[in-house]
Order: sequence, then structure tokens, then C-alpha cells
Amino acid sequence: MSQGLRVAAAATLGVAAAAAVYGAVIERRAYRVRREVVPVLSPGAEPIRVLHLSDLHLAPWQRDKIAWVRSLADLKPDLVIDTGDNLGHPDALPALAEALSAFDGVPGVFVHGSNDYFAPTPKNPFAYLLGPSKGETETATRLDIDALEALLRDRLGWLPLNNAVGQLTVNGSILDLMGTNDAHRGWDRLDRLPAQMDALRELDEDDTDDPAVVIGVTHAPYQRVLNAFTTQRADVIFAGHTHGGQVCVPGVGALITNCDLPRDRARGLSVWHHAHQASYLNVSAGLGTSIYAPIRFACPPEAVLVTLVGDDIGYS
Repeated sequence: MSQGLRVAAAATLGVAAAAAVYGAVIERRAYRVRREVVPVLSPGAEPIRVLHLSDLHLAPWQRDKIAWVRSLADLKPDLVIDTGDNLGHPDALPALAEALSAFDGVPGVFVHGSNDYFAPTPKNPFAYLLGPSKGETETATRLDIDALEALLRDRLGWLPLNNAVGQLTVNGSILDLMGTNDAHRGWDRLDRLPAQMDALRELDEDDTDDPAVVIGVTHAPYQRVLNAFTTQRADVIFAGHTHGGQVCVPGVGALITNCDLPRDRARGLSVWHHAHQASYLNVSAGLGTSIYAPIRFACPPEAVLVTLVGDDIGYS
């Protein structure tokens, strides 16, 4: 190898090492709030501030993350939507309870990701570049999903939407909600949605002339799920799972979404079109990473404050 090539190789390795240190030490903890406005309510309706939490992958020692999540209560959300993968360690439940207790009394809904059922396992942190993860659930440590359900459903009073539907009234607007269990593991049961949504709509017709706002909630935004939600006339869909790509290339964006979602939808607000219908889609880059791949680059962790307002603009 020539002297010039050796210098170039050393410089490249130096840049890569510096980027890795930055991603692991600084950006991984650079929590921020992304703010969006979505016009789906009836004209003149009182706005609804929705706090979208996703992919905390919380470990007991992550005190900075716990404190930051608690600080989000200062945003005064009217509704919390949790799109799963809350746990990142077998002993993380008390830490999660501490973080989420700040939202005691705030209505919420939730679905699960696979990391709510199974603890993370050691793996090559760059293997995700080869395609969607498979998940070795046979050898993974099982988490206490019943205790997690008790925290979210019983203690906080949040509505479970794992392959289920539900209804809430928030700030005078009726919200019809539908959700799936983790589609990344194939645990979604989209066949159940039509009948359940039809039953909700019958209740809506009996109770009010004002149409309900339809919200879809899923952990992993696979296209089959988004299409099913859109077919069920979802006004807005909330999802996580992608980590926004987690390690992105500036000017290029996400290299992978860990599902079949197009890379340009890995994070942010967009409009999903299917069968001549459309739904707003908010994909959160999430707040955490696996404890075995603790790095983010060009993709800081986020919570999202989505303000639903009167629909006097329409889809774009």
C-alpha cells in the first residue's frame, strides 16, 4: 500500500471512529420534540394535543431518558399514543413506571412491539443493514408482559389496541381508534378490523351526527397494515419501529426501515395513499436503541407532539 493510500485509510478510519463516538455518546442522548399539525377534526373543534411516544427501549440505568420523558408532561398533552417497544431490559419495568407516571390522569392508548414481550439479545449492530431483523424469540428472555399491561391499562388507565378497537372522547371530539399487535412478528390480525370498526360506527350513528375521527395505531408500519387502516378510512395513523433508520447518511437519509416501508417514510409526517383513499401517517424515530447497538447518527431520538385541528385544509 502506498503512503498516500495509508494516509487516506487512516483518515477514513479516524472519521468513522469520530462519528461512532458522536453517535454513541452525544446524539443518542440528544432528545428532542418534533411538532406537527394535522387537520382532521371537524371545523371549529377544540384542538387535541397528542403526545406520540415510541421505542423507548428503556434500561434501568438510563436516568437521563427517564427524566426527559417525565418532562414531556409539561407539554400538557390531551392524549398519549404509545406505539410500543417500551422495554429494553428485563428489569426495566420500574424505570418505565417512573417515566410514565408523569402522565397519570392523561388519557392514552397503546400497542406492543416485540421488545415488550422479549428482551434484546446480543447481535451484530450493523446486521440491520442487510435487511429487516428476524428476532430470535426462541432463545430470548421473556419479559413480564402481564405486568406491563397492568401498568399501562390498569395503573395509567390507557386503552389497549392490540388487534382491537376502542373509542375515546377528547376535548369534545369522538375518536374511533383501531390498532394491531406487532406486525414485524406477524402478530397483526387485520381480518378482525372490519367487523370491529363497523360496530364502532354503529355506536357513532346512535350517539352523534358529528363524524368520529378515525385513528390507526401500530408498532411496525408495514404496508399491509397501513393499507388496511386506510381502507378503514383512518384519518391519521401513528407508528414507530423504524428508529428513523437509526444510522442515517446526511443528505441521503435512512438506509433501511426494518420493514417494507419506503425509506423516505422512515420518520416524519406524510400522507399514505391506498385504493383512492388517504391517511396522514406519522412515523416516530423513537427515543431509544437496543442496549447492544447504542448509537444514532443523523437521526436524533424524538417524541412527537401532534396537534389535531379542524379539517379546513384537507389532504395534500
